[in-house]
Amino acid sequence: MIVLGLTGSIGMGKSTTAKMFADAGIPVHDADATVHALYTGGPLVEAIEKRFPGTTNEQGVDRKKLGSAVLGDREKITQLEKLVHPHVRAAEQDFLEANKAADKKLVVLDIPLLFETGGEARVDKVLVVTAPASVQRQRVLSRSSMTEEEFEKVLARQMPDREKRLKADFLIDTSKGMDHARHAVQDIISTLTNPAKSS
Repeated sequence: MIVLGLTGSIGMGKSTTAKMFADAGIPVHDADATVHALYTGGPLVEAIEKRFPGTTNEQGVDRKKLGSAVLGDREKITQLEKLVHPHVRAAEQDFLEANKAADKKLVVLDIPLLFETGGEARVDKVLVVTAPASVQRQRVLSRSSMTEEEFEKVLARQMPDREKRLKADFLIDTSKGMDHARHAVQDIISTLTNPAKSS
C-alpha cells in the first residue's frame, strides 16, 4: 500500500484536492477533520480546558477562543500540539491499518503541517498543492472568519510555499482550475497504482 501525503499552505486548495481523491475512490484521512471531531468532546477537550482555561464550552473546544489564546505564541502552540498530536496520530494509524487489511493500493493522508511536523517520514510520496501568493491571499481573506493579522500569523507558522514545492514528489497548481486539478489527481492515482508507470 502506498501512502501519499497531501499538504499545502493555507488557501492553496488542499481540502478541494483531497475531495477529488475521495471522489475517485481513494481513502483519505483528514487530519483537520480528526481534530474537529476530537474537539467536540472527550478527554482531549478536558486537557485543553485545563491547559488553556476558558477555551471550551458545553459543545467542546471553542476554536475561535483557542486560536486567540495560542496564535502567534510559539510556546503555547507547541503545548497545544503536544496535547493534540498523539490523538491524531492514533486515528491515522487506525486508518492505515484498516486500509492495509482491506488491501488498498493507495491511501492519502491529508496533513496541513506535514513538513513542519516531520510527517514526510510517515508517507511514501508527497503531493503539494500550490497557487500564486496573490490567489492564496484573495482566497483566505475572502473567508469571513480570517483577518489579515490572523493570516500573517498562520503564514509565519507554515514552511514557505517555495520550500514545500522543492520537497514535493508531485505538484498541483490549483489556480489553473478544477478540471486541471482533477486531471492531475487522476494522473497521480494512475502513476502510483500502476507498477509499470511508477517504475
